[in-house]
Amino acid sequence: MNSSLKSGGHKISVELTADEALALTGVKFNGNPQVEAIAKKKIRKAFEKTFDFSTQDKVDYELLK
Repeated sequence: MNSSLKSGGHKISVELTADEALALTGVKFNGNPQVEAIAKKKIRKAFEKTFDFSTQDKVDYELLK
């Protein structure tokens, strides 16, 4: 299953299994509780490939004084 998101002109595609997509909607898989975590990791990885988050992690310490 493919999921796409348009944000600021960027398009992100993530390939999920049917179970992973269902897990993101709240369905629980008692036999494999890691399904949701795996799906979230795939989405996070796709965002990291598309967007540069490194500048957001920096803190301007001069502004904290």
